[in-house]
Amino acid sequence: MTIKIIITLLYLGVIFYLGFKGWQSTKKSTDYMLAGRQMNPFVMAMSYGATFVSTSAIIGFGGAAGLFGFSLLWLTLATIVVGVFIAMVFFGRKTRRMGLALGSHTFPELLGRRYQSRFIQGFAGLIIFLFIPVYAAAVLIGISRMLEISFSIPYEYALIAITVILAVYVITGGMKAVMYTDAFQGMIMALMMIILLVSTYSMLGGITEAHQTLTDMVSLVPAKLQKGGLIGWTQGAEFGTPIWLVIYTTIVYGVGIGVLAQPQLCVRFMTVPSDRELNRAVLYGGIFIPLMTGVAFLVGALSNAVFYQSSGKISIAVAGGNMDKIIPMYIENMMPPWFSAVFLLAMFAAGMSTLSSQYHVGGTSLGRDFCERFIKVSGIKSVKVTQIGVAVTLIAAIIWAWILPPSIIARATAFFFGLCAASFLPIYCLALYWKGATKAGAIVSMVGGFASSMFWLLFVHKKEAAAIGLCEKLFGQTTLVSSAGKGSWVWLLQWVDPNVVALPVSLILAVGISLITRKMSEEHLDYCWQNY
Repeated sequence: MTIKIIITLLYLGVIFYLGFKGWQSTKKSTDYMLAGRQMNPFVMAMSYGATFVSTSAIIGFGGAAGLFGFSLLWLTLATIVVGVFIAMVFFGRKTRRMGLALGSHTFPELLGRRYQSRFIQGFAGLIIFLFIPVYAAAVLIGISRMLEISFSIPYEYALIAITVILAVYVITGGMKAVMYTDAFQGMIMALMMIILLVSTYSMLGGITEAHQTLTDMVSLVPAKLQKGGLIGWTQGAEFGTPIWLVIYTTIVYGVGIGVLAQPQLCVRFMTVPSDRELNRAVLYGGIFIPLMTGVAFLVGALSNAVFYQSSGKISIAVAGGNMDKIIPMYIENMMPPWFSAVFLLAMFAAGMSTLSSQYHVGGTSLGRDFCERFIKVSGIKSVKVTQIGVAVTLIAAIIWAWILPPSIIARATAFFFGLCAASFLPIYCLALYWKGATKAGAIVSMVGGFASSMFWLLFVHKKEAAAIGLCEKLFGQTTLVSSAGKGSWVWLLQWVDPNVVALPVSLILAVGISLITRKMSEEHLDYCWQNY
């Protein structure tokens, strides 16, 4: 316990120093919101990666890999191709250039100024502010529970302590403090994950032996998972079954594509001074992000073999049926005591990185995008309004953290990623690449994508529809398709992620409405494209 306390105090000392450094160099709104547009490519890439890879990826989806196996490695491939290469090369460059031309400070402001619409900026800001606290609360719950177990302190105290620490350096230091601390925490995360991977393979006798051992355990797959379509932890799931749909439509597709429209990630493209820094960041991010997700998913799946050899139980049995406990229990029971202390800090770092960025973007969405630009609150400086927004986001996240149920991390992450993709991705992509995209098309697309996503979530997708209960109250059945023949394609829609339907709807609306509505002026389009 003494070692844990000493290491934690040293870690917090570095965090507060970096926050102080960010505060010292924060003199104006671009410093607070965009780090002065002068961020080093290594810091930007590590901050992007540390924000992308949080406790939801390592604990939540790592635990999901313990349940579903190596199939989740397709999400690692998606993070490489979509989350790093496509995001930085095809979206990052144009986002930086257009953001600079339009003088945009936030993601909603970029969309609003590109389409000359206060409504788009305000509505986008409101969506982000209302729903990012749910995602933030899920991460907050995960790290708070880890601190509770490790230090034997009440969950409520851990929740408040983390919130206070975050508030000090996010509210005061702005984006510079957030990105400095993200880079530092990213390096801690990378080191711990390398040690974890090497140790896991060593316990199983090497790479080949480890994978063969897991393959031979096919007969140990729980009957419920077999019934849902899972063949084995290395073999994957049968095509078209409920588990296959969960893995590939929610986890791989929903999160893998949704990363492109994450406001807390997109804004980082506007923090570097030139395209050269983004090109360099591809290398750093291309190593860091796959290292984080790949190791978490490999270890999560292989934990079944390690646990079975040591206790005769598979991972989900050891975790008592809660997949969010698989990785923490693996670290606590199978790794050396010193590692559990340092890994705790790595997870603390992962959670802190994501939470700080979530709070920051939630604050700017409410303060700058909704209050200052949409409803035009006057008489208060931009930075002050944003700081108030951050504080409100902090409070909202704490409230959600009190009321959300356990085992929510992975589900909340996929929900927010999918919602952002359906609401923002089509108009964001068209804003950068198609001059024919119109204001009307963008508004209808954003509202339509959001509405489609929420409709599917409330009335069709079984996990959320059953938990919320609105469909049951209105129509007397769990979902609108639950009465269909079991095994039919209609019945299987209950496991299809909302983003699979809502994203195409949003794209069709954006293109279709743009083709039949008045085009934007050539003067404005030339202004937007002046840096291309």
